Amino acid sequence: MKITQAILPVAGLGTRFLPWTKAVPKEMLPVGNQPIIAKIVDECMDAGIFDICFVINRGKEMIPQYFYEHPELEAELEKRGKLDQLAHLKKYDEANFHVVYQDEQHGDGHAILQALDWVDSESVAILFGDDLFAGKKSGMQQLVDAYSALADNERGAMLALETIDPSQTEKYGIASVAATHVSSDRLHAIHGLVEKPRPEDAPSHLGIVGRYIIPRSTFDVLPTVGASHGGEIRLIDALIEQLGAIPIFGLECEGTRLDTGTPDGYIHAVQVLTNLKS
Repeated sequence: MKITQAILPVAGLGTRFLPWTKAVPKEMLPVGNQPIIAKIVDECMDAGIFDICFVINRGKEMIPQYFYEHPELEAELEKRGKLDQLAHLKKYDEANFHVVYQDEQHGDGHAILQALDWVDSESVAILFGDDLFAGKKSGMQQLVDAYSALADNERGAMLALETIDPSQTEKYGIASVAATHVSSDRLHAIHGLVEKPRPEDAPSHLGIVGRYIIPRSTFDVLPTVGASHGGEIRLIDALIEQLGAIPIFGLECEGTRLDTGTPDGYIHAVQVLTNLKS
């Protein structure tokens, strides 16, 4: 089964980056000559995913606008012979972009639900905006490859995992894993998930890091999991509900995962990705 659709939930307020984010979405912060969001869209397209849905809030229209055609600019670039820059802009013509709004902040699962009417495939990729990957293959490419290697009856959900510092468990969803899959020693069957446990309560040191493939059935579960969390709908809670009902795998991704969700993390990400190019 090929993954052809991706949801990018980017409706957050970016309060850690104020006052910048009062006027410009955090996802438009530059990494080299690209904004963060372009890195994530490139990750989708490099993995063969060309149907992309942005979940934004009012005022973040700058995000999808970055990828729309701009005939006047493109003509000027061609006139000036700036063909590399033109090629960079034109590559997004291959993608089909869609926009939905999350008008109220009720959790990451609530953001994903806003795209429900758009989803028409059996499985969909989810890419959260705080995480970037540096390495031979992006996080999503690794998930797509691992998902494709599964048998049909094993294809449920798949999560990107990373071994984290034990002191940091309260910042992550933590996975408890069982057997290693025959296709890869980095692919594990998940038999437990806990959201942001204290270090002493964490079942492992494998944290979920911003990349998922979920089946359409998860959209049916999401609306049912908000009552126990004051109305907040969390993706991890829907996946916990589905444990045992669908196969759920976790892939320990290779390469370096970069967290752009804080100013210090963003600065580090820029340094790492700049050094890779030099």
